[in-house]
Amino acid sequence: MLFLLLLVLPGSSNGQIDPAHCRYPLGMQDGRIKDSDITASSQWYESTGPQYARLEREEGDGAWCPAGLLQPSDVQFLQVDLGRLVFLTVVGTQGRHARGNGKEFARTYRLEYSRDGQLWVSWRSRAGAKVIEGNNNPYDSVIKDLHPPIIARHLRIIPVTRVQTTVCMRVELYGCAWNDGLTAYSSPEGQVMAAPGYPIAYLNDSTYDGYLERRWVFGGLGQLTDGLIGQDDFLQTHQYRMWPGYDYVGWRNGSMGLGYVEMEFTFDRQRNFTSMKVHCNNMFSRGVKIFSEVSCQFKLQLISDWESRPAQFYPVLDDRNPSARFVTVPLDGRGGKALRCRFSFADTWMMISEISFQSDMVNPLVVPINTQLPSGVSTSSPGPEPSTPTPQPGLTHVLSQSPTPFSAETTPTEKDHHDDESTSALIGCLVTIILLLLVIIFLILWCQYVCKVMEKGPRRILDEDVTVRLSSCSDTIVIQTPHAEPSCPEGDPPYERVYLLDPQYRDPSALRHALPELSQSAEDSVCSGDYAEPDLTQGTPHQCFHSSVEHYAETDIVSLQGVTGSNMYAVPALTIDSLTRKDISVAEFPQQRLLFREKLGEGQFGEVHLCEAEGLAEFLEGGIPILERDGRPVLVAVKQLRADATKNARNDFLKEIKIMSRLNDPNIIRLLCVCVTSDPLCMVTEYMENGDLNMFLSQREVESTLTHANNIPSVSMRDLLHMATQISSGMRYLASLNFVHRDLATRNCLVDRRLTIKIADFGMSRNLYSSDYYRIQGRAVLPIRWMAWESILLGKFTTASDVWAFGVTLWEVFTLCKEQPYSLLTDEQVIENTGEFFRNQGRQIFLSPPPLCPPSLFEVMLRCWSRDTKDRPPFHRLYQALREHTA
Repeated sequence: MLFLLLLVLPGSSNGQIDPAHCRYPLGMQDGRIKDSDITASSQWYESTGPQYARLEREEGDGAWCPAGLLQPSDVQFLQVDLGRLVFLTVVGTQGRHARGNGKEFARTYRLEYSRDGQLWVSWRSRAGAKVIEGNNNPYDSVIKDLHPPIIARHLRIIPVTRVQTTVCMRVELYGCAWNDGLTAYSSPEGQVMAAPGYPIAYLNDSTYDGYLERRWVFGGLGQLTDGLIGQDDFLQTHQYRMWPGYDYVGWRNGSMGLGYVEMEFTFDRQRNFTSMKVHCNNMFSRGVKIFSEVSCQFKLQLISDWESRPAQFYPVLDDRNPSARFVTVPLDGRGGKALRCRFSFADTWMMISEISFQSDMVNPLVVPINTQLPSGVSTSSPGPEPSTPTPQPGLTHVLSQSPTPFSAETTPTEKDHHDDESTSALIGCLVTIILLLLVIIFLILWCQYVCKVMEKGPRRILDEDVTVRLSSCSDTIVIQTPHAEPSCPEGDPPYERVYLLDPQYRDPSALRHALPELSQSAEDSVCSGDYAEPDLTQGTPHQCFHSSVEHYAETDIVSLQGVTGSNMYAVPALTIDSLTRKDISVAEFPQQRLLFREKLGEGQFGEVHLCEAEGLAEFLEGGIPILERDGRPVLVAVKQLRADATKNARNDFLKEIKIMSRLNDPNIIRLLCVCVTSDPLCMVTEYMENGDLNMFLSQREVESTLTHANNIPSVSMRDLLHMATQISSGMRYLASLNFVHRDLATRNCLVDRRLTIKIADFGMSRNLYSSDYYRIQGRAVLPIRWMAWESILLGKFTTASDVWAFGVTLWEVFTLCKEQPYSLLTDEQVIENTGEFFRNQGRQIFLSPPPLCPPSLFEVMLRCWSRDTKDRPPFHRLYQALREHTA
């Protein structure tokens, strides 16, 4: 029987193939599927061979029965070659009745399928279940719909049992011919839309049966070919209990560093393509529109190059009707076995729910693609159907004709048509040039406007030298430029309001990305109480430093420069004129006992070494319980200040020692001892044998049967949750002392062999992680991919900005550090994205949910990335939430 594609009008609930009507028996019962096309992994007897697995038939001993008793671990299968690609929607099963003598049947079974007979894929339901309920007796037939449907040529039915038993099966398959011939498409992975006031929309291709690599999907088919089109409101779904956005695959403009989405389509054989139909959402009130342009290239063979001349199409954009719709893209009868199409964005988001193709198949051994067919040669599908099919009543058959190339013998009508095409192309080019000129003029005018507004706004200090000093009139830290001399009248202490990054994190290029309205936001900021003079012996309430002039809380921070040229903690201002040895609460260790192993990193003022500390455990006399007395040398990290370091660097180094010596938490790196009696000054801290968490996780896979069988280093989900909980515990401790880390990431977390995590600060000093930092004009470096928007644009570092970085660190943990955050964006695009967070118009780009991450935990990450700092959960609540996950 010939199965024809259905041409469905826009507004229908189905695509080119309607799964609700594509339910024709494919030939097991009536014998159209030959015995030679039915095979099995084994058979009990010749009379129970695979050829007898036909629904409602009683030949032989009445069914297919695999050899012996089926064990729960056995994989026995019945395999059917359907002869061509089909759209499979229903499977019917039956046991062995044998006219009342049989009693064997399969209570459950699963399916595997293949389009080429080599790569096999396990079918999963939309909810992720593999096992299908089968029969309860040997005589009744049970019909099961497949959601999602299967596009395949080969199918395996695999009986599943929980106990040792005999199994026999008869089957029938239902569906229709897959005349599209599409065997795979590849595209960027679908993304997540998260906007205030709306449910989170997960726009990923959840039924895709290929594989995922570096945020691209390859080698499979999925929701774009399942026959179901999305609704006008993309948050509504056809499927029960599915998440918002399920019916669509969506991408955000600019998230891949491009203004378009590129997709490749591979077909079963060479075809002449008439058109492509793409079902798109057009909910423009949410920033979603159909594509503004599509350009398709063709490839005759998979091993050949792409043709240089693309087929282009510009759909009419509609800003009045928000209904989803099919867009038909003419492909002009171009030939090929693969297509590559670029869909250009017309707004912030582009969402597609279905793609189908109309084409004629061409036998490449007989007829070259894009040449006139000799008389008597048909372009219809091979197989038992007649070469010129007759459309069935009630169905519309779509055929495309093979074009004839233009030549000197072309008729005048054909020449006119060719001239018309050339004229249309010329007009299209002129229109494009005019539009480009208009865009350039608009950009020039906008730049002039921005410059004028910024000149009128508050003065920003970008390139002048800035000094930080303690006012002699108060304990408030003063930031001033060289053009203003300090004075101390009897009234208010000197203070000049400035909106900039602090001296170690000053970023002129980042500030230039900030919009004029940032100045108003900065003026409206008040001291939030995030910084206070800490009591290092117990957590004290936050106290805001006040003067009679309103000022930023950030200006009360002293940055500990440290040996690496970075800073581990930003701490409240200390009214300390000088720091002496009595201020350091750890012991002096002999430098000669430190044996160099390797250099971990190098900073602006010194180096970080991995050393063995001889006799350290005995020297400390049990004062540090974490050191093991197992006879092995103790590995330590030694921060060493250069002998020629400046006086300021030396003072900062001693201040960092004072702060570090008073930190005492199981998840914070401990200062063990110091060497400060002679140069070079050294501080000795713990070091874990497993190194940093980033390197540790990137070398491991998720624990599975495969990792155990092949001795692959692995971690379990419980391990990952335990690590995340420890990081939150350490940050909870720092937050209780009003300390701000400012560089929280997996590279700054160390791991021991018991998977204990300790937060450190070595990441910036290591060349291994240099790409994680954005260098500003050859001076300071910023971990912008981990930083909150207010830290990049306003230089505002608070506990809330550490919460943001913690969310990114969680994302790293559950991706096993296989990918850098925002890996598809350049550093400049990351900075531009912070402006979108400031504007808060729903255009900001969020990190996609990691495949290993439970949805509830990804919700925690999204809360960490809230635009408003008051909406971000504090660390003590994050710690409680993670403990609940590990319980």
